Amino acid sequence: MGRRLFLALCAALMIAGLGIRPVYASDRIEITQAALESRDDGWYVNADFEFSLNPRLEEALSHGLPLYFKAEFDLTRSRWYWLDEKTVKAELNWRLSYHALTRQYRVSTGSLQLGFASLNEALGMMMRTRNWRILDKGALKPGETYQAAIRMQFDTSQLPKPFQISAITSREWTLESDWRRFSVTP
Repeated sequence: MGRRLFLALCAALMIAGLGIRPVYASDRIEITQAALESRDDGWYVNADFEFSLNPRLEEALSHGLPLYFKAEFDLTRSRWYWLDEKTVKAELNWRLSYHALTRQYRVSTGSLQLGFASLNEALGMMMRTRNWRILDKGALKPGETYQAAIRMQFDTSQLPKPFQISAITSREWTLESDWRRFSVTP
């Protein structure tokens, strides 16, 4: 009789939704498109990412904590006689912040700083990476096959120390993609 009661209680909790931990769709960054493109003056990366901030990150941002994101790009060439040749390793960083006085979101990358009226607009700018210059034109050997890889993640190492400790122990501070790999033959 005790087992039936226990199973009935478990079923009731699952039906009520109390036994299920909410899973945010925003704990992953999806890479929907990535390409390395050749132009007259060099090689450029274009990539599209899809993500949204979970409630914890949105709350931190709205209370004045800047959030840092980074995209990493690796390009390697396989060699049969030795370790793979690392052709390039590049990083692109964004700083997302909210200014309560002006009620604007700001996205900074390098010396470029843009203001946006909404969080969706600011995230939209970060989600479309265009014309990220990686290499000079003659840096890749024609006819060779290179393996390219790109990913994006929320950079917890840029947070203040108390938040870094919280980020280690909580999944709410994790937002990243897997490596997206593709081949390039100049």
